[in-house]
Amino acid sequence: MSDFEELIRSWDGFAVVSRFDDVTKSWIFICLHDLTLGPASGGTRMKVYSSPAEGLRDAMRLAEGMTHKWAAADLKYGGGKAVLATERPLEGEERQGLLARYGDLIASLGGVFQTGEDMGTTQQDLIAVSRRTRFVHGFDASGAKADPGPYTARGVYKGMRAAIEHAFDSRDFSGRSVLIQGVGNVGLELARLLAGAGARLLLSDIDHQRLEAAATELSAEIVEPDKVRSTVCDVYAPCAVGGTLDRESIAELGSRVVAGSANNQLGKESDAQRLEERGIVWAPDFIINAGGATAFALLHDDHKSRDEILEAVDGIETTIREVLTEARERGESSLATAKRRARRTLDANRRPAL
Repeated sequence: MSDFEELIRSWDGFAVVSRFDDVTKSWIFICLHDLTLGPASGGTRMKVYSSPAEGLRDAMRLAEGMTHKWAAADLKYGGGKAVLATERPLEGEERQGLLARYGDLIASLGGVFQTGEDMGTTQQDLIAVSRRTRFVHGFDASGAKADPGPYTARGVYKGMRAAIEHAFDSRDFSGRSVLIQGVGNVGLELARLLAGAGARLLLSDIDHQRLEAAATELSAEIVEPDKVRSTVCDVYAPCAVGGTLDRESIAELGSRVVAGSANNQLGKESDAQRLEERGIVWAPDFIINAGGATAFALLHDDHKSRDEILEAVDGIETTIREVLTEARERGESSLATAKRRARRTLDANRRPAL
Protein backbone atom coordinates (compact mmCIF):
# COMPACT_ATOMS: atom_id res chain seq x y z
CA MET A 1 0.00 0.00 0.00
CA SER A 2 1.39 3.46 -0.92
CA ASP A 3 1.89 6.24 1.65
CA PHE A 4 -1.00 8.17 0.06
CA GLU A 5 -3.34 5.18 0.25
CA GLU A 6 -2.47 4.51 3.87
CA LEU A 7 -3.00 8.13 4.89
CA ILE A 8 -6.35 8.47 3.12
CA ARG A 9 -7.58 5.07 4.30
CA SER A 10 -6.85 5.95 7.94
CA TRP A 11 -8.28 9.49 7.84
CA ASP A 12 -11.75 10.23 9.19
CA GLY A 13 -12.26 13.26 6.96
CA PHE A 14 -14.86 13.84 4.24
CA ALA A 15 -12.65 13.93 1.14
CA VAL A 16 -9.20 14.60 -0.27
CA VAL A 17 -8.74 16.44 -3.56
CA SER A 18 -5.29 16.13 -5.08
CA ARG A 19 -3.55 17.26 -8.23
CA PHE A 20 0.03 16.96 -9.45
CA ASP A 21 1.21 20.15 -11.11
CA ASP A 22 3.59 18.87 -13.77
CA VAL A 23 4.95 22.32 -14.64
CA THR A 24 6.39 22.94 -11.17
CA LYS A 25 6.50 19.29 -9.98
CA SER A 26 4.32 20.30 -7.04
CA TRP A 27 1.49 18.45 -5.33
CA ILE A 28 -1.75 20.25 -4.51
CA PHE A 29 -3.76 18.78 -1.65
CA ILE A 30 -7.17 20.12 -0.59
CA CYS A 31 -8.44 18.24 2.47
CA LEU A 32 -12.09 18.55 3.47
CA HIS A 33 -12.53 17.24 7.00
CA ASP A 34 -16.11 18.00 8.03
CA LEU A 35 -18.93 19.86 6.25
CA THR A 36 -21.50 19.74 9.06
CA LEU A 37 -21.53 23.49 9.69
CA GLY A 38 -21.02 24.64 6.11
CA PRO A 39 -18.50 24.67 3.25
CA ALA A 40 -14.95 23.75 4.20
CA SER A 41 -12.72 26.72 4.80
CA GLY A 42 -9.06 27.03 5.71
CA GLY A 43 -5.83 28.62 4.63
CA THR A 44 -3.45 27.65 1.85
CA ARG A 45 0.01 26.60 2.98
CA MET A 46 2.98 26.49 0.58
CA LYS A 47 6.01 24.59 1.80
CA VAL A 48 8.84 22.30 0.75
CA TYR A 49 8.25 18.94 2.45
CA SER A 50 10.48 15.93 2.83
CA SER A 51 7.96 13.98 0.74
CA PRO A 52 4.54 14.59 -0.85
CA ALA A 53 3.03 12.28 1.78
CA GLU A 54 4.23 14.64 4.51
CA GLY A 55 2.43 17.47 2.73
CA LEU A 56 -0.77 15.42 2.63
CA ARG A 57 -0.39 14.50 6.30
CA ASP A 58 0.01 18.17 7.20
CA ALA A 59 -3.08 19.15 5.20
CA MET A 60 -5.14 16.45 6.95
CA ARG A 61 -4.11 17.53 10.43
CA LEU A 62 -4.67 21.18 9.62
CA ALA A 63 -8.12 20.47 8.14
CA GLU A 64 -9.19 18.64 11.28
CA GLY A 65 -7.94 21.56 13.34
CA MET A 66 -10.10 23.90 11.27
CA THR A 67 -13.17 21.76 12.01
CA HIS A 68 -12.56 22.29 15.72
CA LYS A 69 -11.74 25.97 15.22
CA TRP A 70 -14.95 26.81 13.37
CA ALA A 71 -17.09 24.69 15.69
CA ALA A 72 -15.58 26.14 18.89
CA ALA A 73 -16.27 29.63 17.54
CA ASP A 74 -19.77 28.55 16.38
CA LEU A 75 -19.19 29.86 12.86
CA LYS A 76 -20.87 28.29 9.86
CA TYR A 77 -17.91 26.72 8.13
CA GLY A 78 -16.48 23.24 7.90
CA GLY A 79 -12.91 22.16 8.40
CA GLY A 80 -10.67 22.35 5.37
CA LYS A 81 -7.08 23.13 4.47
CA ALA A 82 -4.90 23.22 1.39
CA VAL A 83 -1.22 22.46 1.01
CA LEU A 84 0.92 23.26 -2.03
CA ALA A 85 3.82 20.86 -1.52
CA THR A 86 6.62 22.19 -3.72
CA GLU A 87 9.97 20.62 -4.57
CA ARG A 88 11.73 23.94 -3.97
CA PRO A 89 10.81 27.55 -3.17
CA LEU A 90 8.93 29.07 -6.12
CA GLU A 91 9.11 32.68 -7.27
CA GLY A 92 8.08 34.78 -10.25
CA GLU A 93 6.24 33.21 -13.16
CA GLU A 94 6.54 29.69 -11.76
CA ARG A 95 4.82 30.70 -8.54
CA GLN A 96 2.14 32.70 -10.34
CA GLY A 97 1.44 29.80 -12.68
CA LEU A 98 1.00 27.34 -9.82
CA LEU A 99 -1.31 29.74 -7.99
CA ALA A 100 -3.42 30.24 -11.11
CA ARG A 101 -3.83 26.51 -11.67
CA TYR A 102 -4.59 26.06 -7.98
CA GLY A 103 -7.28 28.74 -8.28
CA ASP A 104 -8.82 26.86 -11.20
CA LEU A 105 -8.94 23.70 -9.08
CA ILE A 106 -10.74 25.54 -6.26
CA ALA A 107 -13.20 27.02 -8.76
CA SER A 108 -13.97 23.55 -10.12
CA LEU A 109 -15.16 22.49 -6.65
CA GLY A 110 -18.04 24.97 -6.83
CA GLY A 111 -17.67 26.50 -3.38
CA VAL A 112 -17.23 23.39 -1.25
CA PHE A 113 -13.80 24.80 -0.31
CA GLN A 114 -12.88 28.41 0.44
CA THR A 115 -9.45 29.67 1.40
CA GLY A 116 -7.16 32.44 2.62
CA GLU A 117 -3.50 32.94 3.62
CA ASP A 118 -1.45 30.52 5.69
CA MET A 119 2.22 29.80 6.31
CA GLY A 120 4.21 30.29 3.13
CA THR A 121 1.58 32.32 1.26
CA THR A 122 0.99 36.05 1.19
CA GLN A 123 -1.80 38.53 0.51
CA GLN A 124 -0.47 38.92 -3.03
CA ASP A 125 -0.56 35.15 -3.53
CA LEU A 126 -4.21 34.98 -2.54
CA ILE A 127 -5.04 37.96 -4.75
CA ALA A 128 -3.53 35.91 -7.60
CA VAL A 129 -5.70 32.93 -6.65
CA SER A 130 -8.77 35.19 -6.47
CA ARG A 131 -8.30 36.11 -10.13
CA ARG A 132 -9.28 32.52 -10.96
CA THR A 133 -11.93 31.87 -8.30
CA ARG A 134 -14.26 33.86 -6.10
CA PHE A 135 -13.86 31.44 -3.20
CA VAL A 136 -11.10 33.39 -1.47
CA HIS A 137 -11.68 35.00 1.94
CA GLY A 138 -10.45 38.28 3.28
CA PHE A 139 -11.77 41.01 1.00
CA ASP A 140 -13.51 43.93 2.69
CA ALA A 141 -16.53 45.85 1.38
CA SER A 142 -14.27 48.04 -0.77
CA GLY A 143 -12.74 45.00 -2.46
CA ALA A 144 -9.35 45.40 -0.76
CA LYS A 145 -7.56 42.29 0.53
CA ALA A 146 -7.31 42.33 4.32
CA ASP A 147 -4.40 40.89 6.28
CA PRO A 148 -5.45 38.20 8.79
CA GLY A 149 -2.25 38.56 10.83
CA PRO A 150 -3.27 41.47 13.07
CA TYR A 151 -6.60 39.82 13.88
CA THR A 152 -4.90 36.53 14.73
CA ALA A 153 -2.35 38.34 16.90
CA ARG A 154 -5.07 40.27 18.71
CA GLY A 155 -6.96 37.06 19.45
CA VAL A 156 -3.81 35.40 20.80
CA TYR A 157 -3.08 38.43 22.96
CA LYS A 158 -6.60 38.39 24.41
CA GLY A 159 -6.54 34.63 24.95
CA MET A 160 -3.12 34.88 26.58
CA ARG A 161 -4.57 37.35 29.08
CA ALA A 162 -7.09 34.72 30.15
CA ALA A 163 -4.34 32.09 30.37
CA ILE A 164 -2.04 34.15 32.61
CA GLU A 165 -5.01 35.09 34.76
CA HIS A 166 -5.70 31.37 35.18
CA ALA A 167 -2.07 30.67 36.08
CA PHE A 168 -1.17 33.74 38.12
CA ASP A 169 -4.54 35.19 39.25
CA SER A 170 -3.86 38.37 37.27
CA ARG A 171 -4.12 39.25 33.60
CA ASP A 172 -1.61 42.10 33.94
CA PHE A 173 1.39 41.60 31.64
CA SER A 174 3.61 44.11 33.46
CA GLY A 175 6.90 42.36 34.17
CA ARG A 176 5.70 39.01 32.79
CA SER A 177 8.27 37.28 30.59
CA VAL A 178 6.90 36.05 27.26
CA LEU A 179 8.99 34.02 24.82
CA ILE A 180 7.68 34.26 21.27
CA GLN A 181 8.95 31.58 18.90
CA GLY A 182 8.55 32.98 15.38
CA VAL A 183 8.39 36.73 14.69
CA GLY A 184 6.69 36.61 11.32
CA ASN A 185 3.48 38.39 10.48
CA VAL A 186 1.54 37.20 13.55
CA GLY A 187 4.39 36.80 16.01
CA LEU A 188 5.75 40.30 15.44
CA GLU A 189 2.33 41.91 15.82
CA LEU A 190 1.76 39.90 19.00
CA ALA A 191 5.14 41.06 20.31
CA ARG A 192 4.15 44.68 19.71
CA LEU A 193 0.90 44.23 21.63
CA LEU A 194 2.73 42.59 24.53
CA ALA A 195 5.43 45.27 24.58
CA GLY A 196 2.70 47.89 24.81
CA ALA A 197 1.25 46.01 27.78
CA GLY A 198 4.57 46.01 29.64
CA ALA A 199 5.68 42.43 29.09
CA ARG A 200 9.37 41.47 29.09
CA LEU A 201 9.94 40.03 25.64
CA LEU A 202 12.16 37.16 24.61
CA LEU A 203 12.18 36.46 20.86
CA SER A 204 13.38 33.55 18.75
CA ASP A 205 13.32 32.85 15.01
CA ILE A 206 15.37 30.85 12.52
CA ASP A 207 15.59 33.99 10.33
CA HIS A 208 18.33 35.88 12.16
CA GLN A 209 17.92 39.10 10.17
CA ARG A 210 14.21 39.26 10.96
CA LEU A 211 14.88 38.31 14.57
CA GLU A 212 17.47 41.01 15.10
CA ALA A 213 15.23 43.65 13.54
CA ALA A 214 12.34 42.69 15.83
CA ALA A 215 14.55 42.57 18.92
CA THR A 216 15.98 46.01 18.14
CA GLU A 217 12.53 47.52 17.54
CA LEU A 218 11.09 46.13 20.77
CA SER A 219 14.17 46.12 23.01
CA ALA A 220 13.74 42.37 23.40
CA GLU A 221 16.13 39.63 24.41
CA ILE A 222 17.14 37.11 21.72
CA VAL A 223 16.85 33.38 22.44
CA GLU A 224 18.59 30.95 20.10
CA PRO A 225 16.22 28.35 18.59
CA ASP A 226 17.86 25.41 20.38
CA LYS A 227 17.35 27.13 23.75
CA VAL A 228 13.63 27.87 23.41
CA ARG A 229 12.20 24.83 25.17
CA SER A 230 14.43 25.14 28.26
CA THR A 231 14.31 28.92 28.69
CA VAL A 232 12.64 29.90 31.94
CA CYS A 233 9.76 32.31 31.31
CA ASP A 234 6.15 32.92 32.32
CA VAL A 235 4.67 32.31 28.86
CA TYR A 236 5.87 30.38 25.84
CA ALA A 237 4.14 31.51 22.64
CA PRO A 238 4.73 29.17 19.65
CA CYS A 239 3.97 31.29 16.60
CA ALA A 240 5.69 29.37 13.80
CA VAL A 241 5.55 25.68 12.93
CA GLY A 242 3.40 23.20 14.82
CA GLY A 243 4.39 20.11 16.75
CA THR A 244 6.70 21.89 19.20
CA LEU A 245 4.99 20.28 22.22
CA ASP A 246 5.85 16.60 22.52
CA ARG A 247 7.02 14.21 25.24
CA GLU A 248 10.62 15.41 25.08
CA SER A 249 10.02 19.15 24.85
CA ILE A 250 7.31 19.19 27.53
CA ALA A 251 9.69 17.53 29.97
CA GLU A 252 12.15 20.41 29.44
CA LEU A 253 9.68 23.28 29.08
CA GLY A 254 10.58 26.25 31.26
CA SER A 255 7.28 28.14 31.10
CA ARG A 256 4.14 28.10 33.22
CA VAL A 257 1.81 28.99 30.33
CA VAL A 258 1.75 28.03 26.64
CA ALA A 259 -0.33 30.30 24.42
CA GLY A 260 0.53 31.00 20.79
CA SER A 261 -0.72 31.24 17.22
CA ALA A 262 0.84 28.08 15.72
CA ASN A 263 -1.52 25.39 14.46
CA ASN A 264 -1.24 21.78 15.65
CA GLN A 265 1.06 22.61 18.53
CA LEU A 266 0.81 19.15 20.09
CA GLY A 267 2.78 16.25 18.68
CA LYS A 268 0.04 13.91 19.93
CA GLU A 269 -3.25 14.49 21.73
CA SER A 270 -1.79 12.79 24.80
CA ASP A 271 0.69 15.66 25.07
CA ALA A 272 -2.13 17.84 26.40
CA GLN A 273 -2.31 15.59 29.44
CA ARG A 274 1.47 15.76 29.82
CA LEU A 275 1.21 19.55 30.03
CA GLU A 276 -1.56 19.21 32.59
CA GLU A 277 0.53 16.83 34.70
CA ARG A 278 3.38 19.34 34.75
CA GLY A 279 1.03 22.11 35.86
CA ILE A 280 1.48 24.03 32.59
CA VAL A 281 -1.56 25.98 31.43
CA TRP A 282 -2.15 25.41 27.70
CA ALA A 283 -4.53 27.60 25.71
CA PRO A 284 -5.84 25.25 22.98
CA ASP A 285 -4.41 26.37 19.65
CA PHE A 286 -7.57 26.07 17.57
CA ILE A 287 -9.37 28.48 19.92
CA ILE A 288 -6.70 31.05 20.71
CA ASN A 289 -5.54 31.43 17.08
CA ALA A 290 -9.03 31.84 15.59
CA GLY A 291 -8.89 35.63 15.33
CA GLY A 292 -7.97 35.77 11.64
CA ALA A 293 -10.49 33.08 10.70
CA THR A 294 -13.23 34.83 12.68
CA ALA A 295 -12.48 38.18 11.06
CA PHE A 296 -12.46 36.73 7.55
CA ALA A 297 -15.70 34.83 8.12
CA LEU A 298 -17.45 38.00 9.25
CA LEU A 299 -16.01 40.00 6.36
CA HIS A 300 -17.00 37.35 3.82
CA ASP A 301 -20.52 36.57 4.95
CA ASP A 302 -21.82 39.54 6.89
CA HIS A 303 -19.63 42.50 5.88
CA LYS A 304 -19.41 43.49 9.53
CA SER A 305 -17.81 46.77 10.58
CA ARG A 306 -14.29 46.81 11.99
CA ASP A 307 -15.63 47.44 15.50
CA GLU A 308 -17.97 44.44 15.23
CA ILE A 309 -15.15 42.23 13.98
CA LEU A 310 -12.83 43.31 16.79
CA GLU A 311 -15.54 42.62 19.34
CA ALA A 312 -15.91 39.09 17.99
CA VAL A 313 -12.13 38.53 18.04
CA ASP A 314 -11.92 39.86 21.59
CA GLY A 315 -14.44 37.19 22.60
CA ILE A 316 -11.56 34.68 22.39
CA GLU A 317 -10.51 35.86 25.84
CA THR A 318 -13.84 34.80 27.32
CA THR A 319 -13.77 31.47 25.49
CA ILE A 320 -10.26 30.61 26.73
CA ARG A 321 -11.27 31.58 30.28
CA GLU A 322 -14.33 29.31 30.09
CA VAL A 323 -12.34 26.38 28.68
CA LEU A 324 -9.59 26.62 31.29
CA THR A 325 -12.09 26.98 34.14
CA GLU A 326 -14.13 23.97 32.97
CA ALA A 327 -10.99 21.87 32.53
CA ARG A 328 -9.88 22.67 36.07
CA GLU A 329 -13.30 21.84 37.49
CA ARG A 330 -13.41 18.53 35.63
CA GLY A 331 -9.80 17.64 36.34
CA GLU A 332 -9.00 17.15 32.66
CA SER A 333 -6.78 18.68 30.00
CA SER A 334 -7.81 21.89 28.29
CA LEU A 335 -7.76 19.99 24.98
CA ALA A 336 -10.43 17.56 26.22
CA THR A 337 -12.64 20.48 27.26
CA ALA A 338 -12.07 22.43 24.04
CA LYS A 339 -12.84 19.43 21.81
CA ARG A 340 -16.00 18.68 23.77
CA ARG A 341 -17.07 22.29 23.22
CA ALA A 342 -16.53 21.86 19.48
CA ARG A 343 -18.37 18.52 19.42
CA ARG A 344 -21.40 20.07 21.08
CA THR A 345 -21.71 22.53 18.21
CA LEU A 346 -21.18 19.83 15.59
CA ASP A 347 -23.65 17.41 17.20
CA ALA A 348 -26.31 20.10 17.44
CA ASN A 349 -26.04 20.71 13.68
CA ARG A 350 -25.74 17.17 12.35
CA ARG A 351 -28.54 15.85 10.20
CA PRO A 352 -30.18 12.65 11.45
CA ALA A 353 -28.80 9.54 9.75
CA LEU A 354 -31.03 8.07 7.04
